[in-house]
Amino acid sequence: MQIKGAVALVTGANRGIGRAYVAALLEAGAAKVYAAARNPAAVADFAAAHPGKVEAIKLDITDHAEIAAAAAKCRDVSLLINNAGINRQAGFVAAGDLASARAEMETNYFGPLAMCRAFAPVLKANGGGAIVNMLSILARVNLPMYGSLCASKAAALSMTQGVRGELAPQGTLVVAIMPGACDTEMEPNFPPPKLAPAEAARAALAGVESGSEEVYPGDMAAGIHQGLAADAKAIEKDLAKYLPQ
Repeated sequence: MQIKGAVALVTGANRGIGRAYVAALLEAGAAKVYAAARNPAAVADFAAAHPGKVEAIKLDITDHAEIAAAAAKCRDVSLLINNAGINRQAGFVAAGDLASARAEMETNYFGPLAMCRAFAPVLKANGGGAIVNMLSILARVNLPMYGSLCASKAAALSMTQGVRGELAPQGTLVVAIMPGACDTEMEPNFPPPKLAPAEAARAALAGVESGSEEVYPGDMAAGIHQGLAADAKAIEKDLAKYLPQ
């Protein structure tokens, strides 16, 4: 799939990697970008700067009515980027209750799943296209300080694999993007160095164009990916040192 000429929808476009995705898509020649956010005013600057190329839309991916409305409105989408997510920075046992874990699962797993379900027919009608699910290298190994986040990303990785199989017959590429720590508001407590959002977005789009099913942007993600292949238990034990505060 080529980004040039594509029509994309980016969830969570109001900050961090979401904003970087919108910028990267425009740079790569996308014909149009729907910049989706719970508060569309947060992406109004993009729409104003790129009239006719960027359209701000209201979308909370935990709201099924808003998802249905977006799918009905954005019938020309050929690239869906499921970027919206949350990180409550909570462990499993250390958390005071299950509220954070439930919220992360709703936003990081059920939300992207609902988006895939709603937009699969749209992508099929437009020739197949692609879905990008913005995950994390922590989808593959747990970091206890972000324990419940990791679980939600692991669920989303499994979902990505299953959706990939289901949508292969209609020609839809489904890509898992698994960076390490990124320099965004979601990860203020993680020590540097952290990957720049623009680098993550560009790597993801390059992965789409090359037909990759998994992309590991940045040195941290690449290193953990290689480490898991060599000695998964050693990586697990190393990350286990980072406990909830």
